[in-house]
Amino acid sequence: MEQKRLLMAIGLSFLVFFLWSITFGPKPTQQVPVSEEAQESESAAPSQAGPSQGIGADVQTTAPPALPPAAEPKDQSVAARTIVVDTPLFRMKLSEKGGAVVSMVLKEYKETVAADSANKELVAREIASGTVLSSLSAYDPDLLRRGIYKAQITHDQVVIDKAPQAVLFRYDLGNGISIDKSYRFVPESYVIGLDVTVHNGSGLPVNTGLQIALHDVVDKGSGAYGFVGPSGLINNSLTQVKIKDIEESSEVSGSLRWIATERLYFISSVMSKESIDGRMLLDVNDNIVENQMVTKTQTLPAGEGHEWRFSLFMGPKSLSLLKSVGNDLDRAIDFGWVDIIAKPCLWFMNFIYRYIPNYGIAIIILTIITRLLFWPLANKSYKSMNDMRKLQPLMQEIREKYKNDKARINQETMALYRTYKVNPVGGCLPMLIQLPVFFALYRMLYQSVELRHAPFFGWINDLSAPDRLFSFSFKIPFMEAPYGIPVLTLIMGATMLLQQKMSPAPGDPMQAKMMMLMPIVFTFIFINFPSGLVLYWLISNLVSISQQYYTMKKVA
Repeated sequence: MEQKRLLMAIGLSFLVFFLWSITFGPKPTQQVPVSEEAQESESAAPSQAGPSQGIGADVQTTAPPALPPAAEPKDQSVAARTIVVDTPLFRMKLSEKGGAVVSMVLKEYKETVAADSANKELVAREIASGTVLSSLSAYDPDLLRRGIYKAQITHDQVVIDKAPQAVLFRYDLGNGISIDKSYRFVPESYVIGLDVTVHNGSGLPVNTGLQIALHDVVDKGSGAYGFVGPSGLINNSLTQVKIKDIEESSEVSGSLRWIATERLYFISSVMSKESIDGRMLLDVNDNIVENQMVTKTQTLPAGEGHEWRFSLFMGPKSLSLLKSVGNDLDRAIDFGWVDIIAKPCLWFMNFIYRYIPNYGIAIIILTIITRLLFWPLANKSYKSMNDMRKLQPLMQEIREKYKNDKARINQETMALYRTYKVNPVGGCLPMLIQLPVFFALYRMLYQSVELRHAPFFGWINDLSAPDRLFSFSFKIPFMEAPYGIPVLTLIMGATMLLQQKMSPAPGDPMQAKMMMLMPIVFTFIFINFPSGLVLYWLISNLVSISQQYYTMKKVA
């Protein structure tokens, strides 16, 4: 039984290590099945009007009959203007080419922690065509994305500081068909209204659906412990597709509320005012990922038009901010199976920050309060461990007396436990109950945009990055750049070593060596973790050491 207890302790220690890669990795893709009714509806929609009833009636096999033969915009040679929209929160650039967003600079966030760093740009240079591209399913999407959407304003710069303003773009496809694309801006808000209107003055009905596409670069390095990639709220269920799974999960149909491209700390999203029946189409090419919302095909009668109303959000993944946006966009922040614990912890950390504007101190207070809530459970654990420590000499005598009879050793050990009323797993179970809280705090601290570039003190100027004292030009084994002395991590490892020495020593020398190896293993694991996480673990260890010392003195 003693051996089983020790193996259980080792297993629980390694559980934290192994579950990191499983629990804290990107959430598995949630597939929303395409219903047979939706498939039939999609396949039947283009043919309902009949092959001779209007433009786009048989878009799968023939070109729209009313399009010019070249199917190219007449103003292709016209230079595209760029309209700069300046608000208190961001500076956006809109290009007449495609009516696209070609730049989105956030004024309250920086690219790096350096004092002279440029503001955060959400539209990477690699995205030549920009993002928030619109097209119609009855036409070649490249045609509409290359076309010139003429800005209906004479000046190239718009300042949004006092009252809402709109910037309207219009694209004439010929034959009386045109598209209006209107961006509506409000001061002090990341939410941008986006209205797309198709006018049908062709004299024939038009069968088409709208397509809105978001583009982003493939960020392969930042999704190890938080989701990065395309997502959407479909059928009231969060769908997140990892980059590597896009080829197999390129289309999801259902009732769409919003689609998005997510990074670890930022998100770009197109939200529908009302849930719409349609599809989320995904693609990745040349290191660019595309997430496209496609509405259901419908008939636009001659002489009429149709307006689609959306909202655009491009900004930080702040839970409170996304909740204020509405449309359930806050559901994009998902902490997995510990979500119900992580989000209250995030709220409480931000609550502390309101009164003590230092996230490092907020983490310390949050950690201490969390450990105090589990004080009774931890007391039971430490009391059980102390009881086991007292039995160590008697157990050693049993092992020496019956060293050639393992069955007798187990029998006598169990009798010893019954005599002294000691539960051999009493030190493990209370710790096991606390694991969900640990996982919740871990995920919350890793994914919180609040910790991005948040200073603590001294050399720790970014709680979302590893702590490094000094900067070395040479590489250090097991360490990711930047290279320096991980002071906080080394102190954390020392507290783990002290805590291990305070615990009852295993009877088996080999098991004892394995247990003493754990602090070293954890130190190497944490060496590249954000300093906010290391700080949490360090404070947690210090509270545990204090409580264990107090309990041992009290029951001695």
